Amino acid sequence: MSSYKVSEYAGPTEMAHEGVNPLLEDINAPYSAGDFAWIMTCAGLVLLMVPGVGFFYSGLARRKSALALIWLSLMSIAVVGFQWFFWGYSLTFTHNTDASPFIGDLSNFGLMKVLGQPSVGSSKIPDVLFCLYQGMFAAITPALAIGAAADRGRMLPAIVFIFIWATIVYDPIAYWTWNPNGWSFVMGGLDFAGGTPVHISSGAAALAYSLMLGKRTGYNKVNGLPYRPHNVTHVVLGTVFLWVGWFGFNGGSALAANTRAVMACLVTQISACVGGFTWCLLDYRLEKKWSTVGFCSGVIAGLVAITPAAGYVPPWSAVIFGVCGGIICNFATKLKFLIGIDEPLDVFAEHGVGGIVGNLLTGIFAADYIAALDGATAIDGGWVNQNYIQLGYQLADSVAGFAYSFVMTCLICFVLNLIPGLSLRVSPEVEEIGLDDAELGEFAYDYVELSRHVNDVLVGGSAAGSVKESNEAPTEKV
Repeated sequence: MSSYKVSEYAGPTEMAHEGVNPLLEDINAPYSAGDFAWIMTCAGLVLLMVPGVGFFYSGLARRKSALALIWLSLMSIAVVGFQWFFWGYSLTFTHNTDASPFIGDLSNFGLMKVLGQPSVGSSKIPDVLFCLYQGMFAAITPALAIGAAADRGRMLPAIVFIFIWATIVYDPIAYWTWNPNGWSFVMGGLDFAGGTPVHISSGAAALAYSLMLGKRTGYNKVNGLPYRPHNVTHVVLGTVFLWVGWFGFNGGSALAANTRAVMACLVTQISACVGGFTWCLLDYRLEKKWSTVGFCSGVIAGLVAITPAAGYVPPWSAVIFGVCGGIICNFATKLKFLIGIDEPLDVFAEHGVGGIVGNLLTGIFAADYIAALDGATAIDGGWVNQNYIQLGYQLADSVAGFAYSFVMTCLICFVLNLIPGLSLRVSPEVEEIGLDDAELGEFAYDYVELSRHVNDVLVGGSAAGSVKESNEAPTEKV
């Protein structure tokens, strides 16, 4: 329990304002110390997720690009951290009630007047704390998308891309989803923790970035570029970071330490568990092996699916989110072969498709009594409350987010390719050597295996042409 008296904030809320003068009044008085502690802890947990993304991607990739993917995820923190301070927060969470339905303004440029005023997201926490917490969401989203650069994307253009993309893609989508002025918010779309701003936008961006980069050398339309993940331990480590961090991602989105935050954490855990063994079972039916990578992929699918719903749905429905997320995302990994895009780490399947699944299921299972657990939020609910139009709102938000992110990402990449020195793709020689050596001059490991040539083996009388049929990795320069 707080040791000081909690009083009401009496300053302006419909325009940018610092709040009370800390030299004359206690700026903390309107807020609860418990809420401060919870949201600051959740901000740290979400930050932990970003290197988790790097390790997850690094383990799935080949040795010669392993360190580059970790580097890109960390660079996303740095680049977006500055962008969020510079104008990202202002564009996304402006207080001005006369702002457009699509993007905010620069009334908080450089975090000007960001201090003790109640935040746009919740009157229970001040602007400065909300800025810190939401800045971690802004940082992880480009980190998810930039996995598309694996094996053939240059570092410098990727840094420039992250800054531009965060400004003209993430900020508008987050604004229309979470700012009370945003068109989706006004329409009645429900997105608790980032189904559209984080997952759908990053999945669409990864698909578009892969399209603009082109296929990797050796890629074919039947099997892609088959190779085993080079370090499954890194995949597990990344999954652990993400799984733990997701409690801050979803639980913190209640923006207070309350029963709704606890419920968000509970359904997050259930969906992750169910998604993990669902994917694992799907892979077992093909291989008769209990895949560690499959389990980790299923956990991520379950976590992604529950993200937009975490503060809206009851625990029993989380089982459905996990099952649907695991099954649909598993089969979605084959879509890249149908559309002919070399998206190497299945960001689109996990996050793009998983986010859409979660958004649509939210329209069905959102319950008014779950949202009310924070003592303040009132919603019409989804189909379980006979509010059938909610599914239409969720579909509109999902389609708009995916289309906007995909088109704008293609446009950004197209323009970058026209600027001298900012072409996205490395040369064939650099691709052969590997990004770690050519772009970083460093390696993920103390040793560098110069080359490895493995002949195809016969399994069941046919040449092994994919990872699923071969006990060895294909030829790889590392």
